[in-house]
This record gives sequence, structure tokens and C-alpha cells, in this order.
Amino acid sequence: MNIQLLNQNIADAKSDISLVYMTKEQLKNYKHKKALKLAGFEAASDTICFLHEKNTLVCGVEEFSADDIRSVSSVAIKALKKTNYKSANVLVEDKSLIFALVEGFVLGGYVYDRYMSKKDAPTLKDISIIYTKDDYKSAIKLFSDAIIVADATCFTRDIVNTIPEDMNPPALAKLAKKLAKENGLECDILNEKELKKEKCTAMLAVGRASRHESKLIHLTYKPKNPKKVISLVGKGLTYDSGGLSLKPGASMVTMKMDKAGACGVIGMMKAISELKLDVEVHAFVGAVENMIGGDAYKPDDILVSRNGKTIEVRNTDAEGRLVLADVLDYAQDKVNADYLFDFATLTGACVVALGQYTTGVMGHSSELKRAISKSATNAGELTASLPFNKHLKKQIKSEIADICNISNKPYGGSITAGLFLDAFIKEENKQKWLHFDIAGSAYTESPWDCNVYGGTGAGVRFMSNFIKNI
Repeated sequence: MNIQLLNQNIADAKSDISLVYMTKEQLKNYKHKKALKLAGFEAASDTICFLHEKNTLVCGVEEFSADDIRSVSSVAIKALKKTNYKSANVLVEDKSLIFALVEGFVLGGYVYDRYMSKKDAPTLKDISIIYTKDDYKSAIKLFSDAIIVADATCFTRDIVNTIPEDMNPPALAKLAKKLAKENGLECDILNEKELKKEKCTAMLAVGRASRHESKLIHLTYKPKNPKKVISLVGKGLTYDSGGLSLKPGASMVTMKMDKAGACGVIGMMKAISELKLDVEVHAFVGAVENMIGGDAYKPDDILVSRNGKTIEVRNTDAEGRLVLADVLDYAQDKVNADYLFDFATLTGACVVALGQYTTGVMGHSSELKRAISKSATNAGELTASLPFNKHLKKQIKSEIADICNISNKPYGGSITAGLFLDAFIKEENKQKWLHFDIAGSAYTESPWDCNVYGGTGAGVRFMSNFIKNI
């Protein structure tokens, strides 16, 4: 599907159908209000009504905000793709809504059909966004940026949705190399022999029972004279069976999404490099598969992490934090960053706390959390802060090692997981670091907003916004 931004009169737009957005108040004065009334259309949020004889699709919004426009555009594109219309247009008079329109159309219209024996080819081929004002040059920059971010989000979704047999740690490393070649990035891959030299014992223990070799991926984007340096760390569990602390059968379904943190940071690198931002960015991915077998790591094991801290394993399904412990330490040694962010589908407890739509944010810097919250709001993603406290920290104390990989109480699980990671953040980096738990927001089986079934690409949009506006 081709999307373009045109600077012309709407009367000159040659499309099969036009999209018209309106509030309940505007509906009262709309020229075709009688036809809409007969159809039962009241311009409620996320509702649409076809006026086929007028070649018009009317879309209801509560207000002309980016969130409302993005959401109803997602509804509209799904409906249009089921029709025989070949082209559509929409008039936009507010430049700030261009980003939302593009995301609604691209993300709402996303389809993952790699494994379908029969692929549907929609008739709809072209969408024209009509902008009539004089500042077209700045509008086209917004449009181009929106396309880049939306495409990177879809790229991320593709990786998340790929089954574990096809997207194992070596395959993820191969994909990272391909992206590096295409986008002018540097790429360094550590294999298990090199990981042993780096003393990444915790990470290696998690992947020990898999037939696929664990990999540590380091992607680098280096512009001239960067304003800041940022490190992004992603949990890349290409599949998580739970290990010997085996998940129930139903809980293993969708565990291909346990690599969503890694997919997200790779998608961010795609967006950042194509936006040509003047910020140096490093992505570190721990790509591992957590399986069972005679060589699997066990509850009661004591692991020595890369930074020397010992970890008591009481549950092998709390594996992501073990991988991140080593990768975070490696990232801090390799790059002196101004910001350090990690992304992980880390805990079901975060979904219990915040619901399936919201990313949990943890860290020590209130100022940094506020900045991220602002970027997330601007980008149309939902985040909420979960507070650290000294009492919860006591729950991951071990009697036989430096730290335990799970809490001794069944409460505050997302926060105690964040506190576990905090133990591997150097003191000088505490105020620079944030942890993002995307367990709920990274994957959905019930479409919402501009997210369809499967991977959502969580984090790509708000992190692109944050880095763009540094």
C-alpha cells in the first residue's frame, strides 16, 4: 500500500473514496446527516460509516487529537481493505495530525501472513493525505519521519511474530547483520566462546540446554558530532519454555514474544539510523533460548554473573533478568553512555499491575521518567512508573548468595525484578538508567488502538520520539 502526502486542492484529488473525520457537534451541520442518521451513525469515537453513493467514509472522533485520529484511522483502514476501492484520500488541515494519520493507516493496516498458504491481496493500493497550506516543506518532513517510525514498528512486529524455529539466537544475529549492512551500522556478534571469555556465565547458563548457540549482539549507529550517547539493551529470549521450572502448556503459547525487548531495540536502531538523528546509539541484545534437557541450569544453582555478583537460582523461569544482568554489565563496560535503557518482557506481574496496554517504567531518576512519559504521550504509547523501595529490595535477598533471582513473596514482582537489574547497574549510572517492562504492551491477542493481533512494536515509537527531541 502506497501512502503519499500531496499539496493540492482537495477538489483535484482523484481517489475512489474520501475519508471525512467529524465530532458529534460537526455531525449536526453535516450535509449528509440524514443519511448518517438512518445508518445509526452518531460520530462516536472509533466508529465509521460508509456513504457509498457519495464515495465517502465518515469517521467519528471525540476530538481532533492525535490519539483519536490514530485510533479511528486504524478502524478505517481495516474496513477499506475489505472493500473494492483502489484509492482513498483524506484532507488534513492541522499539520500536527499527519504523524497520527500515517501511524493509523500503516500500523492499523499491518498484516502478518508469512505462514499463510493463501495470502489475501487487498484492492486498496493508494492513500493520499491532502495538505493545502503553504508550509508543505515542514509537513513533508513530518510525513517522512512518520513513515520511517511506522515502518520500523512494523519491522519490529515482523521479528516478534516470527516463530522460534525460524527466529532463534543465530537467526536474530543474522538479521542484525543484515540490518547493519543495509543501514550503515556497525555490528559485532559474540558467540559462546567469546561470551565465556567475557565471563557472561549467567547468560550462558540460561541458554545451555538449547541446540541453538547463544549470541550477544552489539549494533552501533555513529553520526558525526553526536549530541549524546545512548545505550539500549534488549532481552532476546527467542523462546522461553520456563526451563526446568516448566511453564504450564497454555502459558508457553505466544512465548515467541519473549524476544520483544530485543526486537524493539533492533527496530529502534532501524528508525534512528533512517531518521539520521545526531545521537550516537548502541544496541546490545542478549539472544538466548531457554529450554529443558540434561544440560539445563537448575533451581538451587549458584551462578556467577559477569560483574562478579553471585545469583541464587530459585526459579529457571525468571531467566530474562539473568541474561540482562550480564548484558547490562557488558554494555556499561563497552560504552560510557549518557542514558542507559533496557527493554524486556520481564514479568507477568507488570501486566497484573498495569494491564496489557501499558509499559512499566522503573529507575531512580524522576526527571528522566518524566521526560520518557512526555515522549510516550506524544508518540501515542502508554507508560506508567512503578516505584522502587527498600522494603521490596529485601525480598530478593539470598541466604547463600549475593542475590536471589526471584522474590521470596508473591507481591510486587515487576518491581523486585527491576530491583534485581538495579543490582547490576554501576553506581555512576544509576541516574542515567531506566528499565522498561513491556510484558503487557509488546504483544496482543485482542486488537486495540493501532495494534493488531500479535507483536505491537512496543517502545519503538516513544524511544524514537525521545531520542529525536534530545
